[in-house]
Amino acid sequence: MTTGLVTLWIGKVVRMGNPTGQQFEITRGNARAVVTEIGAGLRAFEVGGVPFVEEFPEDAKPPMGAGQLLLPWPNRTKAGQWTFQGETQQLEITEEARGNAIHGLTRHLEWELLEHAESSVTLAVDVEVQPGWPVPLRATVTYELAPRELTVTHEIRNEGEQPIGVGVGTHPYFRIGVLPTDDLTLTLPASRVRPSRPDEQMPYAEEQDVEGTEYDFRAGRLLAGVNLDTAFGGLAMAEDGTHHIVLSVDGQELLVWTGPDFRWAQVFTPDDLVGRGRAVAIEPMTCPADALNTGTDLIELEPSASWSGSWGIRVR
Repeated sequence: MTTGLVTLWIGKVVRMGNPTGQQFEITRGNARAVVTEIGAGLRAFEVGGVPFVEEFPEDAKPPMGAGQLLLPWPNRTKAGQWTFQGETQQLEITEEARGNAIHGLTRHLEWELLEHAESSVTLAVDVEVQPGWPVPLRATVTYELAPRELTVTHEIRNEGEQPIGVGVGTHPYFRIGVLPTDDLTLTLPASRVRPSRPDEQMPYAEEQDVEGTEYDFRAGRLLAGVNLDTAFGGLAMAEDGTHHIVLSVDGQELLVWTGPDFRWAQVFTPDDLVGRGRAVAIEPMTCPADALNTGTDLIELEPSASWSGSWGIRVR
């Protein structure tokens, strides 16, 4: 059914009174994903009934940011303060324990449904001018399934009259079926790491070479005994022009690919996420923590200009 610009696939929208709003299910072959109305986050992705992201109940808040989109900045802005055109901006402190503004402004907003087809869904949200954020933005996201793959495409448009720098990230936790996270091998083609202090989770130095350090995952390392909440940069390009990050075990592979503008990947290994034991988040990011202050890899948007970038999950 088509109503204006909105295409609805009847039978695949479930309206629920819960913290993530409606649940938008998409399918293609034996692949299935669920996207939430609140925050436009990824709540499920499975192939042949095997889950490849950590799922959580429909009536629960996303644990530790699971599946959420992070914009107009990922990770943290120190003390919620940054400077725009010579004026200090004060964002709401949303990480009270450390006194920072974390993961942007759209995680808890209701996104507008633009299109819902059998194998894809597109949502949009307006980032309004507010304390700490001086320029309005329009953001959209499209989730599209192939038989063994999910592609996520982001777009941001500057709706204001002044240029501004923005960042985009996302926060999926990955798994391979019921296998423990500690059985998985992480292969991450990152030559650089951004040091941060555990108490602040803020960078305190420029990127450092991973050669000869505990942060070198280029040849693949088992996740057992590895504890990370770390931003990796210097991602090497594969032949297809994207970055490839791989989780593998016994011949099974889950590949996370990211487009050229996603120059950073945050890897986070909490002890427990949803009662399944250790988890691993691989977070594609266009910029690292505190980029509103450092300017590192911010996407510069002129008035009326747009940016688009993609990442995805491939099971092979």
